[in-house]
Amino acid sequence: MGNAERFKTHGLYRAILAAMAVLGTVSPVMADQAVDLGVVGAAGTGSAPSKNDPNSATYQAPTQASLTATQPQSIITQHYIEQNASAGSNYTDIISIAPSVVSINPNGPGMMETQSMTIRGFSDGQYNVTFDGIPWGDSNDFTHHSTSYFMPQDIGGIVVDRGPGDASNIGNATFGGTVAVTSKLPSETTKTSIYGTTGSWNTNLFGAQFDTGNLKSYNDTRAFIDYKNFTSDGYLSNSSQRRQNVFMKFQSLLGDETALSFVAMGNKVRQNIPYGATTSQMALYGNNFALDTNPGSQNNAGYNFDDITSDFEYIGLKSRLGSWSLDNKLYTYSYYHNGYNTNAPGALTTGLGTVVGGATQPNDVPGQAMTMNYRSYGDLLRMSEAWGKGTLDLGMWVDYQTNTRSQYEIDWTLNQAFNTGNGAANGGYIDRLMGDTLTTIQPYIQYTWKINDAWSVTPGLKYDYFRRAVDSTVNQGTGLPYSGSASWDKALPALVTRYMLSSHWSVYAQYAKGFMAPNLNVFYKQGPQLGGLAPQQTTNYQVGTTWSTPTLTVGFDLYKIDFTNLISHTSCGAGSPFTCFYNAGGVKYNGGEVEATWAIGGGVSLYGNYGVNNYSTSDGSVLPDVPQTTAAAGVIYQKGGLYSSLIAKEVGSRYADVTYASGAPIQFGSYTITNFNLNYKLDKSALWGRDARIGFQVNNLFNQNQAYFANMTDPSGNPMFFNVPERNYEVSLAVGF
Repeated sequence: MGNAERFKTHGLYRAILAAMAVLGTVSPVMADQAVDLGVVGAAGTGSAPSKNDPNSATYQAPTQASLTATQPQSIITQHYIEQNASAGSNYTDIISIAPSVVSINPNGPGMMETQSMTIRGFSDGQYNVTFDGIPWGDSNDFTHHSTSYFMPQDIGGIVVDRGPGDASNIGNATFGGTVAVTSKLPSETTKTSIYGTTGSWNTNLFGAQFDTGNLKSYNDTRAFIDYKNFTSDGYLSNSSQRRQNVFMKFQSLLGDETALSFVAMGNKVRQNIPYGATTSQMALYGNNFALDTNPGSQNNAGYNFDDITSDFEYIGLKSRLGSWSLDNKLYTYSYYHNGYNTNAPGALTTGLGTVVGGATQPNDVPGQAMTMNYRSYGDLLRMSEAWGKGTLDLGMWVDYQTNTRSQYEIDWTLNQAFNTGNGAANGGYIDRLMGDTLTTIQPYIQYTWKINDAWSVTPGLKYDYFRRAVDSTVNQGTGLPYSGSASWDKALPALVTRYMLSSHWSVYAQYAKGFMAPNLNVFYKQGPQLGGLAPQQTTNYQVGTTWSTPTLTVGFDLYKIDFTNLISHTSCGAGSPFTCFYNAGGVKYNGGEVEATWAIGGGVSLYGNYGVNNYSTSDGSVLPDVPQTTAAAGVIYQKGGLYSSLIAKEVGSRYADVTYASGAPIQFGSYTITNFNLNYKLDKSALWGRDARIGFQVNNLFNQNQAYFANMTDPSGNPMFFNVPERNYEVSLAVGF
């Protein structure tokens, strides 16, 4: 690893590229065998509900493992999402059912960016999120904006991979796992669907989708376009969200062995930014207190909000080139964020004072106006070929993200006039004015050796090159100009094996290295010395087994993870205003998960999961928002047009990300959220020959309302809490034409 300012062609990298070139020209032993392209046709790639018996365990399972898995994973199907997800749900709300996943939205499902999601103790920024296989996220710290991209009406399935995967698993933060979201498939029949939802907190969604059906005269083309308008006041006071989203997917055959796909999404959201409330504020104003409408208050909703516009597009080509199968996606996505806040969230007193035009304004409300605008361009190429006694896979992911950021000190009372009294740079009101780029290149190669029909072994190697460049007029943290760059790289080996004990029972084992380069904040000091800052790494050992029949599906795994080179920070010295970053030991994790669904007959299925997640840090500190245990249990009934589910998820005790003003740690007790869903598909004769479905949902059936999360303090150092949102309802109707 080094801090070179340009890409260095290391020996290992040259070796991988050379291997790719040679393998592309050699005539392998089994080159004349057919290559499985997956679904090459209008259906294209993506995830669809199982076509087996609706009364089977594999169809009804909220989460399930795969017989072909080589690491612990939970599959969530489109069927489960359609029957159980709330109208505005983020992907984080949907996967909260999975073992070892902790996620609850403090403002209601989909009504706020997710605040505290963890997978086995890894927080957002330490795990990967992909859409149709494409990694996406912020270049700053690899986090994800859950309300700015995909809505549940367009999701065809989600797989939660708990581990770094094999060498072909690409992304900037795979070592904590991958949340793989896939788009749904266009319908085979021409139809128009109108749907709507209304519910608690003045929540309303209206949507319309048009499917072309399978157009035989246009190369078996299929497409759909889906528009949604979502509004809600939210559970928290004065914390509304207004969201519009449009999504389209197009797929067509180009010849007998080539399929073209195109996906485009646009999203616009305006949402208030609640920070929680102190216990004294909740005692006065209620457990849902967050923002107010007092023009002299730091908690005024009009001073704390986001305006965000985002998009995501890709063109995919899946084909066969001779004996090689090819899957390529050329993509771009963006995130344009205008954010506004006050300087002292949680302070309800009048103003804090500003300086505008040289004059002191002692009672005015100070705040900040920021922008963060980024766009990524990239390409993901995957190739495979039957070779010898197995399959050779190789490919490359290349991504380039540009990011511009600014932040200004303002006076809200004087209509966002510049506030020069907060000690910022360049006239006293500019906190940052900067640009940065992120370049990632990840080639990989692996070979799946089929020892026999039941046993396969897959060794692989991925090379991860990562470069940051910063060019700032006002650099964050210092207020000074800065221009520089640094790069890191690492070879990441992986070895996985899977053995089929029978047609419905498999076992697997995995060894893999994970890697994550430093965040952008390591540049936020004068003359950053990055050459000695090693990337964070994990070494993963996992074993597991899957049993899957129409009656019973069970997944069980055990894991051990050694997380090293944890990047921490401290003051750069006595009296220094800057933060210095260093490698501070690490964390050791171990635990296991089990998930099962049993179809007991008569349309009834029982579901449960359980996760144990232990950790120990090198310095004895605790990890915030990490419970030792998670558990879920429920019952599902489906017969004829009726679907019903009652599912509870328990999250064990854990520590907050902040302390009390005295310095004492905050420990939250366990909580259990129970959700009830009832959906009925009407017979066509009941609605003039139209397809229709009505639904009724109750979230948090037993009205749990205790404090569960805190990551900020008020100006006096008192923690600001979020409580579990109270019981809430939704009623929905969908009609097809």
